Amino acid sequence: AKKLTVALIYDFDGTLSPGNMQEYDFIPAIGKSNREFWEESNETAREQDGDPILAYMYRMLHEAKSSGISLRRESFARSGQNIELYEGVREWFPQNYINSSRLREMIEGTPIAKEFRKIYACSFLYDIDGVAYWPAVAVNYTNKTQFIFKINKGIESVYDSRRINEYIEEEQRPVQFRHMIYFGDGTTDIPCMKLVKQQGGHSIAVYNPRSRQKRMEMME
Repeated sequence: AKKLTVALIYDFDGTLSPGNMQEYDFIPAIGKSNREFWEESNETAREQDGDPILAYMYRMLHEAKSSGISLRRESFARSGQNIELYEGVREWFPQNYINSSRLREMIEGTPIAKEFRKIYACSFLYDIDGVAYWPAVAVNYTNKTQFIFKINKGIESVYDSRRINEYIEEEQRPVQFRHMIYFGDGTTDIPCMKLVKQQGGHSIAVYNPRSRQKRMEMME
């Protein structure tokens, strides 16, 4: 009998961890409040009519350089070690994937990183000295869905854009849509949640029970 593979796919911030990962030590290290950082990031996106995800990545590079904060990959991983996780997260995991608009490098520094088969998330390009200098991958509201198809077809490479367009019978795909469960907490997850649900899988909304506003957003 063919082995049945069930994939659990998670957003990160707000789903496995409360808040935004930059808020635990990166933003305090550059001497700004969380509100200041995100307002400046969103203002950059508004002024330039640009992608908010790329804008926050730019603000991280800019603020880190201005404050003398290390941009080495290892520094992001150390930051990830300080990210708070929801209660029970460490004890929970079968075959899992991350699909997040936050930073892969920080997620890789968390104690649960080893539990994931693949982490699809924003990441930087690094120079010969291992210092971040430009975005390599930006995961936003709609392109999150491409990683659902990559999981469906068993493609772990972000770079590979050829195999994703090859036709494979659904029954022959490594992880069928109806065997997916997607966990998300916000607007960036809605296209993925709809896609998985429409294809016969399941979507589960995660929210902080203390936040009535968040609960109402996810119910909508």
